[in-house]
Amino acid sequence: MEISVGHTPDSDDAFMFYGMFTDKVPSPDFTVNHVIEDIENLNLKATNPELDVTAVSVHACAYIPGYTILRSGGSFGINYGPIVTAKKQMTIEELKKCKIAIPGKMTSAFLLLQLMIGKFDYVEMNFSDIPKAVESGEVDVGLVIHETQLSYEQEGNVKILDVGEWWDKTTNGLPVPLGINVMRTDLGMDTIVKFDKYLQSSIEFGIENFEDAIEYAMQYSRGKERPLIEKFVKMYVNQVTVNMGDSGEQAIRKLFEMAKEKGLVPDFEISIATK
Repeated sequence: MEISVGHTPDSDDAFMFYGMFTDKVPSPDFTVNHVIEDIENLNLKATNPELDVTAVSVHACAYIPGYTILRSGGSFGINYGPIVTAKKQMTIEELKKCKIAIPGKMTSAFLLLQLMIGKFDYVEMNFSDIPKAVESGEVDVGLVIHETQLSYEQEGNVKILDVGEWWDKTTNGLPVPLGINVMRTDLGMDTIVKFDKYLQSSIEFGIENFEDAIEYAMQYSRGKERPLIEKFVKMYVNQVTVNMGDSGEQAIRKLFEMAKEKGLVPDFEISIATK
């Protein structure tokens, strides 16, 4: 069966798909065509299903009823996640008066920050442009994701809020639900579970062949040095990535329970692949 698979031009996604996309982990069931796009573009594509499988922000699940969440391939932070940066320290009250650069309205980072500080004024940007926009003064504050959450000091900025730490304390240690992979529900649960296991095998292969998988992932390093990319991959390819388990599922459900209470997402039913 030929299927289209969307992922982001990020080192952690590339690491996870290394075994699959290089045919080092072959499948008797699937032939994969991969599509690489920014996460917010993939979120928007998923609202009118174009891809059979795609990476999306967890937040996007509120708007993509045609997809089922896979149990493997999720990006969950363990007491870390998106951060808020600026040129200088400021209080939350000062922060709320600023226009904050965000990496997209459907990103999980945007939803999490709204849960943390309430609704705020924002401007959307490609996530990789945010640190420079903060550093140059184009914006006062930036909501930072991906590997740029590790390099903000090199870019001349300071961390003023840690959304991941807030989530960890608020939920008594649930992993921070950020990105996941989803598959078209109309393909049927048998096919979904089969692909889920295939993706899990690819992730496990990457972990077992770490150096080679990192080398492959470096093509999406955006000029960052290898030690930083290794650190980033180790942060976001963890045991909850291999299989979200009960804690990952609870984290996703908790996120939407909190968001629905505050009217930040519509009422909807989550679909998650069977174990």
